[in-house]
Amino acid sequence: MATMERVIQRGADTAARHLLSVVIPALDEEDGIAAIIERVLAVAPALAEMGVGLELVVVDDGSSDGTCDVVARYAAARLVRHGCNRGYGAALKTGFAAAQGDWLAFLDADGTYPPEHFPTLCRALEEGDGADLVVGSRRSGAASEMPFMRRVGNLLWSSMVTLLGNRRVVDPASGMRVFRREALERLYPLPDGLNFTPVMSTRAIHEGVRLSEIPIPYQERQGRSKLRVVQDGMRFLRTIVWTVMAYNPARLFGGLGFGLFIVGALIGLILVALRLAGVTTLGPLGVAGAYLAALGLVVGFDLFALGATFNYLVALFHTRPVQRGLFGKPIFDPPLDRQFWWMGLLAGVGGLGLGLMSLILGANGWPIERLWFYLLAGTMLLILGMHLLIFWVIMRVLEELSQRGELTRADLECGP
Repeated sequence: MATMERVIQRGADTAARHLLSVVIPALDEEDGIAAIIERVLAVAPALAEMGVGLELVVVDDGSSDGTCDVVARYAAARLVRHGCNRGYGAALKTGFAAAQGDWLAFLDADGTYPPEHFPTLCRALEEGDGADLVVGSRRSGAASEMPFMRRVGNLLWSSMVTLLGNRRVVDPASGMRVFRREALERLYPLPDGLNFTPVMSTRAIHEGVRLSEIPIPYQERQGRSKLRVVQDGMRFLRTIVWTVMAYNPARLFGGLGFGLFIVGALIGLILVALRLAGVTTLGPLGVAGAYLAALGLVVGFDLFALGATFNYLVALFHTRPVQRGLFGKPIFDPPLDRQFWWMGLLAGVGGLGLGLMSLILGANGWPIERLWFYLLAGTMLLILGMHLLIFWVIMRVLEELSQRGELTRADLECGP
């Protein structure tokens, strides 16, 4: 141990280009913390060859066993203590604040992640254009002992992050990462619980943080895991969705709304075809179809428009303009909401005309069995037209407000 401490000290004294601060959050890890500390310290020579010094910070998160006593035996490991249990994410944030390195890293205290791969992850920070955040991925081809249920959950989380963030992420919940300290300003705020890692991945995508995933092997921990598969899995999904909502709500609401609108439109087209074929009365299935068509069209459009509106609201709280890099690729490019004005006018005029024609025909003796469908269609078109125009006005006002600061700066910078 003394030899390893001299290696670390010598690396710190030399002109290392970077200092890597490895943070280990620990809660009741008396039996395994010594092994992971020694494994982390053992990578110091490999890091030194790369011009990277090593600092190790262990954050005890209110342990009730002898975890602190074990850590205190290692002079090369700095111990930071929480008086009570505050959570996995809170322990990491405390460690980052206490660390001195310009590169930060973390891994779990249970030995499931391989600290021997820290040099590989560090290289990804410098190779090519250089990443801002490098994730040790348990699902990128290396040997993994991840339990089946956790594999399923991780697949679900990665699919959700990929779909909502429009960027492929293989392991959003990995607990082994290396990143540049300056990236913290864009990654924060982060939660205090076990959902720290998926929220970090989600925020990284939407904040434009350059993210790279490197395959690492993974070993299942011995003893009972602190992760509750169902409860924590649902919390992971919930926080991923809410994090996306703070950046690109149109991605979620717009996709769902567009899908519902298409379903409603298809059912409506079937009803139109039946009416043109001479069907004037509907059975229970036809009535249900008419109900679903109306519901899908109205609710689908409202969800789509609500998502687009939220994007403009979100833009008011960010420095980068809406529909650009901060918010990811829009569903339609150019944005469909810019066409809402003429679509609304067309739908409204068409609906009003269809409704008036039906009323006139009814006043002239046409039976209701022949007119009900036209009245329903006219009403739906009129409602959609009004919604289109209302949302178009709202979004244009929000767009102007979101761009006011940028336009003001442009005017102030105008020269002769």
